[in-house]
Amino acid sequence: MVIRIYKPNTPGTRNRGVSSFNEITTKNKPERSLITANHRARGRNNQGLITIRHRGGGHKRRYRVIDFKRNKHNIAARVASIEYDPNRNARISLLHYQDGEKRYILTAQNIKVGTTLMSGPDAEIQIGNSLPLENIPLGLEVHNVELIPNNGGQIVRAAGTSAKILAKEGKYVTLRLPSKEIRLIRKECYATIGVVSNGEHSNITIGKAGKKRWLGIRPTVRGVVMNPCDHPHGGGEGRSPIGRKRPITPWGKAALGVKTRKRRKASDIYIVRRRK
Repeated sequence: MVIRIYKPNTPGTRNRGVSSFNEITTKNKPERSLITANHRARGRNNQGLITIRHRGGGHKRRYRVIDFKRNKHNIAARVASIEYDPNRNARISLLHYQDGEKRYILTAQNIKVGTTLMSGPDAEIQIGNSLPLENIPLGLEVHNVELIPNNGGQIVRAAGTSAKILAKEGKYVTLRLPSKEIRLIRKECYATIGVVSNGEHSNITIGKAGKKRWLGIRPTVRGVVMNPCDHPHGGGEGRSPIGRKRPITPWGKAALGVKTRKRRKASDIYIVRRRK
């Protein structure tokens, strides 16, 4: 992937960068059998009340059904195309299996159209193949990792991310996650070899407020510019500080740097070293 930089012909194009989409291999519409309607709550609950601020609007999207489980074992599949997915920052690949079925998966870096992929305990050690963690050699980078066997990949799915296999002992495999957290995961859990595609996504510069609205993100107003009745940071004459020991949310809870992980969570016993 390459970042394409605009010439500053207008204020909105100054410093603006977008993906070149040079890895996309098809200009056609997505596979019709693998798309569904995509209802987005836009920050509202079932009563229509805003429960998450700064969400709403955005371009209409159709959801591509992604095969996170990779449970079609020992059947070869050919990569038919690499496509754009508006619902995630990684690219997706359309697989054509030998028995005629089609599925979307997350694309790994260096995957090309025509590559043959497979999943299962006996699959080759090859980028894009999915195997149980116990069958993957130490030191390899993996993504789309299951937390519970047969539940499908739940972690390491963002663009450019990967986890590294550090050790194997007993029923568990030790992984270093993208957050630098070191965690134990059962050896029966599946993972896909390689790094998730579109690694340059983090270098994209939005460039203008309008693109944020296309993505479904509404404007954010700072608390210090509000009135005291609207935010604890508000009020004062001119540019005044927040006037408290620490920043807090509009509802009085500590903000900015406070750990939000639930205490005594059941999965704490699997964490060897917490993330920084």
